[in-house]
Amino acid sequence: MKFNIKYSISALLFLCSILTINAQGYWGDIKQKKSTLGITESDSILSFETPDFQLKLVKASQTVAELRPNQDLNFDFTPSDRLSIRDKDGLYHLGDINLRIKEIDGDWKSYSTAEKRSKVTPIKVSGDVLSGADLANTLPKDIPVTIKRFYEVVENQLVLRFEIINKSASNIEIGALGVPMIFNNILEGKSLTETHAQNVFFDPYIGLGAGYLEVKKLNGKGPVLLVLPKENMNFEAYRPLLDDPTPRSIVFEGFHEWMSYSKAYAEKEWKGVEQWNKPTSLILKSNETKEFSLKFVLSRGVKNIQETIEENGQPSAISIPGYVLPKGVDSHLFLNYKSDVASFEIEPKKAIKIKKNGLTEKGVKKYTVCGNKWGRVRLTINYKDGVKQTINYKIIKSESEVIKDFGHFLTTEQWFNEPDPIFKRNPSVISYDYETKKQLTQDSRAWVAGLSDEGGAGGWLAAIMKQLVQPDKEEIKKLEQFVDHTLWGNIQYSEGKHKYGVKKSVFYYEPDSLPKGTYRDDVNYKTWAAWDHKHANDPGRSYNYPHVAAAYWVMYRLARYHEGLVDNRTWDWYLKQAYHTSVAMLEQAPYYSQFGQMEGSVFLYLLKDLKTENYTEMALDLEARMKKRANHWKELDYPFGSEMPWDSTGQEEVYMWSDYFGYNKKANVTLDAILAYMPTMPHWAYNGNARRYWDFLYGGKLSRVERQIHHYGSSLNAIPVLHQYRKTNDLYLLKVGYGGLLGGISNITQDGFGSAAFHSYPTELRIDYLSGDYGSGFYGYAVNSATYITKDENLGWLSFGGNLSVKKEVIEVEVTTAAKSKVYFAPKNLWLTLDSGTFNKITYNLKTEEVKIILNKKDDYTPYAYLRINKDLDIPYSKVRDAYQIALKKKEIQIVINSK
Repeated sequence: MKFNIKYSISALLFLCSILTINAQGYWGDIKQKKSTLGITESDSILSFETPDFQLKLVKASQTVAELRPNQDLNFDFTPSDRLSIRDKDGLYHLGDINLRIKEIDGDWKSYSTAEKRSKVTPIKVSGDVLSGADLANTLPKDIPVTIKRFYEVVENQLVLRFEIINKSASNIEIGALGVPMIFNNILEGKSLTETHAQNVFFDPYIGLGAGYLEVKKLNGKGPVLLVLPKENMNFEAYRPLLDDPTPRSIVFEGFHEWMSYSKAYAEKEWKGVEQWNKPTSLILKSNETKEFSLKFVLSRGVKNIQETIEENGQPSAISIPGYVLPKGVDSHLFLNYKSDVASFEIEPKKAIKIKKNGLTEKGVKKYTVCGNKWGRVRLTINYKDGVKQTINYKIIKSESEVIKDFGHFLTTEQWFNEPDPIFKRNPSVISYDYETKKQLTQDSRAWVAGLSDEGGAGGWLAAIMKQLVQPDKEEIKKLEQFVDHTLWGNIQYSEGKHKYGVKKSVFYYEPDSLPKGTYRDDVNYKTWAAWDHKHANDPGRSYNYPHVAAAYWVMYRLARYHEGLVDNRTWDWYLKQAYHTSVAMLEQAPYYSQFGQMEGSVFLYLLKDLKTENYTEMALDLEARMKKRANHWKELDYPFGSEMPWDSTGQEEVYMWSDYFGYNKKANVTLDAILAYMPTMPHWAYNGNARRYWDFLYGGKLSRVERQIHHYGSSLNAIPVLHQYRKTNDLYLLKVGYGGLLGGISNITQDGFGSAAFHSYPTELRIDYLSGDYGSGFYGYAVNSATYITKDENLGWLSFGGNLSVKKEVIEVEVTTAAKSKVYFAPKNLWLTLDSGTFNKITYNLKTEEVKIILNKKDDYTPYAYLRINKDLDIPYSKVRDAYQIALKKKEIQIVINSK
């Protein structure tokens, strides 16, 4: 099915402005440039076969033209379908190399084999060397080195090797050495079916000698290509190739290069920025030769990457629960490598504490790691054989403290209650600029200051979702005012033909009809994004509705399961509001509602509560409407569209409804697609990080196309991943999902500000300064936060979201999440959830198989705990709305469950 949709005028303008290019002129000036690769000549391609690949090289440049796995020759990892367009100077290909070199007392000079191409000089080769070339012709004459490149087969694996010789009479310093990683992530002009079959995404583990790049098909199927270091190619930095003229946009994230040395960039473009690894350089003596090589190996599938790395002799690392470490949590690091550890280096010093904890049954080294100091931490592992591995952690406060600070910041620093007679945004939680420490009441993008869309609703949505995790009476009082005065009747229509419809923005730009001085002179309102009143009032954007529905749903649960927390409305008013908002989305925003919505899982949670409350008519109606959407998705190969040609935010809802209605095949297709863009690797920034690279344009302060670190996609996509884990007990899913879950709160600052995302480019490596669309991400954390307890056959007993100890025959887990409301005990497939009340500890007796639940004491607003168990077990409490009602006391209480 072609992704070819007739857009409304406003949507068309929206997309055109995003792309900044049109379909006819996508490649613009590139097509007009002269071909310099010579691919139009006869006999222009060299072909080779290796045990894993069919390799084709452009004869003139000896760069890679195709790289096809033998087990699927219809698929090419490289953008060979664009070769006839990308055959010009300045466009990178796999096989190119970039350097910065200087004499010891000189200045850095840059050299690239892609800048101005000329035919390279072939080198006669034999044996396992497939092809070789002297690259002098395609490099500037003043370069002080000779570079030879070889493609060869070593131990049945394809190797790309560079030989660099210092031909000058003096020593030189190589301050940058990068190999462009050019794979087919150009999605432009393709349907979703075509992109999932033909394109790849790639993720870096920037971990020095243990580093690697994983290249995965969008459909999540194997084989997976892994690029591994072979000789002198530590993965030190990952530089965006912004000088490549291939147009970056929502259909092309851009290319990066694998850098083994990066000191020259750290001294200039990246100056003052703390990099993932310490920038280094190489002194190459006169007439000295140094070789640098990478190898290309295949892994059977996404879930087999770890074992493939280990099979290839690479150091591997697994951290439980991940690489975002809340204080007070004992994490466990497992290192699997042939060589012993010689030493650890921790930067900043004493930021973490690491302690050896023996070996697993299979000889994997085990360490306990605890966070001491908030912020980014680099752990360098020096192995005795000389290999270095780095693991980047992010230390945060305890989850409870993080969420408490977050709620306080939202309802104080971001609490807007100034007179606002025109736009009527007061009172509300409004967008915030952390750089200026000011609320953002005006922006050229109407929605950012307009309390709707993801970039404007983010603040108030996050503030309300926070109450689901950690309710606070004083914060809720403010949010009740927001509901009564700003949400119902302003953001959302409360009467007329659009009743229950949600506006695109309550802020708009219409200077001719408003008093002079309404708008600031220093904001550029001459853009498509400065919506006028008519466009701002449009209720036709479905993505705005889940925010509102989620707000009502949370307030319903606070009012229903607590006493005295919510005073302004009754619980049933909130529940009905959530229902009517959901229906309004389908009736007033039918076009976009054909797609999966970010936070769309809230409609399923709402449906379950309607059934619990015996609101049968509403439940049946909502279920029937949602099934129509699910039936539509069922008929599509890859139902992950949106207003964008490719997206990573609809999968959450598509999976949840497909699973609910028993469309298992579609649920699995959806999950595979998520795992293709959501990796697990030893780096807090990329572990569980769902791919997103354009939302800085719409909700960020530094507005550009750039891979975002833990944008809201991370925690939203963690919802289906962890849901599937509870069905399969597949540890891979738990690692990915929990990485996304904690990634969702990793960018909250020490004082509680929640950023839209973290900038991945080495020129920044910091949070974006706008709050933006972070609320959608916090929704994912709030509804999905849980403690997981499992036992792995190799790693032993593990806990995610809790501190686990083994005392003779008893496994004890202290719950450390902020909500303390959900626990999954994998060995018994036991899913325990609380509508109110909190868990303190869970114990399990290995001999009797008895599970004990320890609940915390009651508080002023929570006289009862309401416990739900996914199994029909006999415990001595009566049920209310399908949950066990448990009277809490002034001290902890214990509940015994016989799980046999």
